[in-house]
Amino acid sequence: MMDWTKEEIKFLKTLDNPDKIQAYLDSIDYNPGYECRSPRWVIKKRTAHCFEGALFAAAALQFIGYKPLIVDMLAVNDDDHVIAVFKETGYWGAVAKSNFTSLRYREPVYRSVRELIMSYFDFFFNTDGYKSLRSYSRPFDLTFFESRNWATTDEDLEYIGDKIESLHHYPVASGKMISKLYKASDMMLMAGLLGSKPEGLFKPGK
Repeated sequence: MMDWTKEEIKFLKTLDNPDKIQAYLDSIDYNPGYECRSPRWVIKKRTAHCFEGALFAAAALQFIGYKPLIVDMLAVNDDDHVIAVFKETGYWGAVAKSNFTSLRYREPVYRSVRELIMSYFDFFFNTDGYKSLRSYSRPFDLTFFESRNWATTDEDLEYIGDKIESLHHYPVASGKMISKLYKASDMMLMAGLLGSKPEGLFKPGK
């Protein structure tokens, strides 16, 4: 796939399952910038925000035989979140980069994309504890942009963000349900921020 260098291929071969891809994303710094760089840039700089992390995960998953799929999650009074999703034996899982520890990896045990997304609902809150997830897109196959070498280009990838934002998004709850939501407890908030660097807590991206 793409024009990976020999060194990059050697590195990607070490990420031979979704758990190792997640471990790599957990090991690198959170990028506080607004740009959106390619998976090659993530490898080179060892930094990524949630969108860059999802693109990197999709590229790494594609390298080991999965489809490069991402899902957009829209929020209110909070940053949106993007995850890379994969399917094993008919069940969905996810890999993600986030400042919030509870918004990252999901094992492939979910029967539908909605079921997978709902596993994030109670953990998707802003720094005031407000539960903010409102809708999600269907999985988007990044091979749609393969001609633009999205995984290795030096081009800003904001056009991918524009594309997934334009997709139909499915609501996760009714207005009545949302009006009755409780805030996340202080304990949940602390757990969600466990391991986050203080300077990154209020930067763009989940």
